[in-house]
Amino acid sequence: MSVTESLPNVDRKKIFSKIAWRLIPYMFLLYILAYLDRVNVGFAALQMKHDLHLSNTVYGTGAGIFFLGSALFDLPSNLMLVKVGPRKWIARIMISWGVIATCMMFTRGEISFYILRFLLGVCEAGFFPGMILYLTYWFPSQERARAIAKFMTATSIAGVVGAPISGALLQLEGFGHLHGWQWLFLVEGIPSFVMGFSVLRLLKDKPDDANWLSVDEKSWLDEELERDRKEGGAAEKHLLMDAFKSPMVWLLASICFFDQVGVYTVNLWMPLILNTFLHGASAAGSVLTAADASYIGKYSTIPYLAAAIFTVVIGYSSDRTGERRWHIAGCLVLSAIGFGWAGAAHSLSAELVGFTLAAMGYWSIMGPFWSLPTRILGGQAAAGGVAIIMMISGAGGFFGPYLTGRLKDITHGFSGGLYTIAGLTLIAAAMCGLIAKSTLPSLHDVPVEE
Repeated sequence: MSVTESLPNVDRKKIFSKIAWRLIPYMFLLYILAYLDRVNVGFAALQMKHDLHLSNTVYGTGAGIFFLGSALFDLPSNLMLVKVGPRKWIARIMISWGVIATCMMFTRGEISFYILRFLLGVCEAGFFPGMILYLTYWFPSQERARAIAKFMTATSIAGVVGAPISGALLQLEGFGHLHGWQWLFLVEGIPSFVMGFSVLRLLKDKPDDANWLSVDEKSWLDEELERDRKEGGAAEKHLLMDAFKSPMVWLLASICFFDQVGVYTVNLWMPLILNTFLHGASAAGSVLTAADASYIGKYSTIPYLAAAIFTVVIGYSSDRTGERRWHIAGCLVLSAIGFGWAGAAHSLSAELVGFTLAAMGYWSIMGPFWSLPTRILGGQAAAGGVAIIMMISGAGGFFGPYLTGRLKDITHGFSGGLYTIAGLTLIAAAMCGLIAKSTLPSLHDVPVEE
């Protein structure tokens, strides 16, 4: 008799609800801080580009070089997380990135901008793949898309919260003999450093360490997770080389590459693009007024808020139906339409509609997408597989902002870059048809609605 059968009083829905309430809000907060420090340069650039005389190509390169640093160290970082435990390693990541995020205020020119952004990526490497891996310690695959979707709404909520805060901080220009963008990096970097120490106390490495789960609940959860690993193939594929040998890992990495090209073009260029509609084509290089910062901060919350809602809806729908491929593909098509719309826009309201559609699609694939690699891989293979995907997608995080800046300098407009990224996104949508059925939840895995 299995443990599941011998524990008739264990309530599946209650257990996962308890785990979600214990883990997701805290992880959500940590990821908001991480994501804000990763993309706040998009708002800082409204002043920093002018103050430091940075071209669009230099800004795009520096904004994107973060992802090269992150990609190079995602794999070793994730393997270290498996070795030393999530609690210690995630705390180390947060403390070190908080220090570098704050030091961004000391940027003095092109070289220091490149170095600090690269170091920020190195320090933050492994945080996101580590969090995805950590969720596999608590949620089986059929519950995972919703859990990941709830966690990953932090990336869009970071925009909802961060945009008006960043806009307000830019208005401190000259206070204390600092530029507004220096206040932005200082104020938004310190919380990450402080919260890193809270991880040592609050985060539990695994279910067996959780004093808020009963002995029966822990035993049932261990059995459920082991059954899920066996059915998805993760129990057999647990060595690091299994991740490198898996064609599905490389396919998913390719899809994620194109997704991240779009995600970070939205994050790192949207404030500057919106600014062009306030004062015309030359506005991206003009001095930002306090009113401009306030307007852009308010406008920028719209795409992120819509993305947050849509991410949860798609994650719920994907888990309820057990369908992954076409949820992902449909979201990518929506993003391509959004970027095409933004490229053709001639007004601020039309541009906002385009970016809103793009953000809804790019962000909402994350729930169903990240439930796939951790279903077919376990142990070091899961850590390696997630890190490989992040390494490849990190190149997308560099390529998108760089391409946008480079094409802006060449064509003196943003439309060419936006159209190009829309086309790349459609390629990613077509690639979703190649996702193997063996990676998807079987029908009996789909949770029954109560």
